[in-house]
Amino acid sequence: MKLTTATMVSVDGVMQGLGAPDEDRSGGFERGGWVAPLFDNEAGTFLNQVYERADAFLFGRRTYEIFAGSWGAWADPGGNPIWTALNTRPKYVASTTLTDPKWSDTTVLSDDLATAIGDLKAKPGGELQVHGSGALIRWLLDNQLVDEITLLVCPVVVGQGTRLFPDTGPDIALDLVESRSTPKGVTIQVYRPTGRPQYETATT
Repeated sequence: MKLTTATMVSVDGVMQGLGAPDEDRSGGFERGGWVAPLFDNEAGTFLNQVYERADAFLFGRRTYEIFAGSWGAWADPGGNPIWTALNTRPKYVASTTLTDPKWSDTTVLSDDLATAIGDLKAKPGGELQVHGSGALIRWLLDNQLVDEITLLVCPVVVGQGTRLFPDTGPDIALDLVESRSTPKGVTIQVYRPTGRPQYETATT
């Protein structure tokens, strides 16, 4: 399986509390729920298609608990690709503190995470997907385990909150695989990491 990430971010890179005002107030975050006014049918259709491709999901603990308390607790609404994918496919959680997950078909990865994820990637299949899970994504990028990055960039500057990419971190060259925008201005960008960037002097 290839490891792919799909992240909704603001123009200034914020990924915290996007779904609801009270979704994640850690660090004093007060501007949650910024995605809903900007997420149109085209963006929703794209996201549904992403989830339908998943063979398994990999989460950090915080995102797992948010998803388990929402998607994992809701009754089957019928015909929702995201609900179906999340509730019928294997889920893996990178955590040293989660010991008794309640969501069915969940496996906790607590020891030697790099080896465990390498073993998952070696399995046949399409995609091992990471949604949300900012700290995990940063760790995966640090360890060169990400095969494809999808960003859904919403036309808003949130101005506070946790950002996908830290102030300091690895430098990564990217190939643009796909790029398009939706009617409400969400830009969908799909990248493949290709090693380290090249640095040269600009010429005029």
